[in-house]
Amino acid sequence: MTRETRWLRETYVDLLLEYAKKDPRIVLVEADLAKAAGTNRFQQELPDRMVNVGIAEASMISTAAGMAAMGKLPFTHTFTAFSSRRVCDQVTLSVAYAGLKVVIVGSDPGVTAELNGGTHMSMEDMAIMRNIPGMLIYEPVDSAQLRLAFPQILAHGGPVYIRLLRRAAVQVYDEASPFQLGKGVVLREGRDVSVFATGIMVAEALEAARLLEAEGISAEIINIHTLKPLDRNLVLHSAKKTGAVVTAENHSVLNALGSAVAEVLAEECPVPLTRVGVQDHFGEVGSTEFLQRKYGLTAQDIVQAVHSSTQKREAWK
Repeated sequence: MTRETRWLRETYVDLLLEYAKKDPRIVLVEADLAKAAGTNRFQQELPDRMVNVGIAEASMISTAAGMAAMGKLPFTHTFTAFSSRRVCDQVTLSVAYAGLKVVIVGSDPGVTAELNGGTHMSMEDMAIMRNIPGMLIYEPVDSAQLRLAFPQILAHGGPVYIRLLRRAAVQVYDEASPFQLGKGVVLREGRDVSVFATGIMVAEALEAARLLEAEGISAEIINIHTLKPLDRNLVLHSAKKTGAVVTAENHSVLNALGSAVAEVLAEECPVPLTRVGVQDHFGEVGSTEFLQRKYGLTAQDIVQAVHSSTQKREAWK
């Protein structure tokens, strides 16, 4: 696996411009982070289709909701912390409760907020969005997958939350990869354990599978790119096959991927589950690599979680 040469935000802006030039409904509402998102390029090419409300994220969502009510297809952007917890009431009532289509982009998810530190490092954004009725939650792995998802996001009938890595991603997909929102992707078949991963943790999971193979453990690696709606059928199919499960996410273990999978298993297929993620902590300043080590978000942490789940499976027999 190699890291892409372009930042993921560049692909996002490419797509936004490509589709906006074909669809006059598409507009962009920013909260004074056009430079951080790279959307100043959108402003240069389509100046009458972008509104910068300033550092007023609640107003950003309210403005987008009003535009959606008038027939526009608005995209909004700010960091994940401000796309979720700061605007929760506006997203809940002005967008979701009103039945409007707004695409909310939260950038710098989890530890990738790096030097912006704890105030800008949201470990709970997917948990917040997951509790809002009708919200679709999508986290792309790389540029190829974002390109595959974009037209489906535009076609989706309700509000969407995109959890977007701003920097260069590790390349996992190619343009020919099959993709459907709401349907997980088996990246590697396995028989001994099921590893469900999202975002930057997909590459870590694939590396963990390589390490586990050297131990004689066959890990099935599944990308759950759409947290909501969760692909329950795929979760159950894989869990029933292997009998042991691990989840891996760049997010709190509370109420996101780990919790969603746990709910399915508890209801329909009780097998051992170990969750890799942030253990109820705030963020802090540091590089992504440093913070991944500190919060236990590495391939080696996934390997240890696999050992835990498979040992529990044997003990339960």
